[in-house]
Amino acid sequence: MRRLRGGVAAAVVLVFAVAGCKAETTTTGSGGPEGTGGASDAALSAAKSLTVKGRAPKTGYDRDRFGTAWADTDSNDCDTRDDILQRDLEDVKFTSGRCKVSYGVLESDPYSGKEVTYRRGRSQVDIDHVVALSDAWQKGAKYWDAGKRIALANDPLNLIAVDASTNRSKGDGDTATWLPPNKGYRCTYVAAQVAVKKKYELWVTAAEKSAMEKVLSGCPGQKLPTGGNPTAAPPRFHAD
Repeated sequence: MRRLRGGVAAAVVLVFAVAGCKAETTTTGSGGPEGTGGASDAALSAAKSLTVKGRAPKTGYDRDRFGTAWADTDSNDCDTRDDILQRDLEDVKFTSGRCKVSYGVLESDPYSGKEVTYRRGRSQVDIDHVVALSDAWQKGAKYWDAGKRIALANDPLNLIAVDASTNRSKGDGDTATWLPPNKGYRCTYVAAQVAVKKKYELWVTAAEKSAMEKVLSGCPGQKLPTGGNPTAAPPRFHAD
């Protein structure tokens, strides 16, 4: 394991094809949530354990309810967006110091599989919330205090650098309505959604759970990502 800029470790994850192909070992240079050890088929077992409820109304949702975008909740003096860019891009360059990323290469975009170049001020790379904030709002987050919502919005477990154009097609979709076009990443992607929902005690719809289990049943040995930040942001952070 090698340590990337900003003190973020590159973790080894296992990527499986949806229909039972053999595993490939890759690193989170273009990666995302950290895959860890655990029981065989841990992701599928976790998906089966998620609480099922209907989707609540989106009434009251606003991005500001999750705090200021890219708050430095880990107190490393770099905002969350730059932390994830440093973690997921290669050949990173900075505008000044060691925080503001001005350039980098997403060598293999998880969602599309293509190479994407990041230049600050252009929209070729997004930082995606694997579990969209509005989806979280409708599945439990509307009832949380601000500290937990801020934590979710800035948790590296729930964040990944991806091709912007591919990401825009996702919207606030869950597993039942959207999966990455790159089929070789779907096992890892769904496992990450399961991990976030389990960590934050978010529920899933029946259709979503069925879709999760369908994907993960074709991912033998898929591990459940862990790690990220605590589920409550420091009290100095506030949300509307």
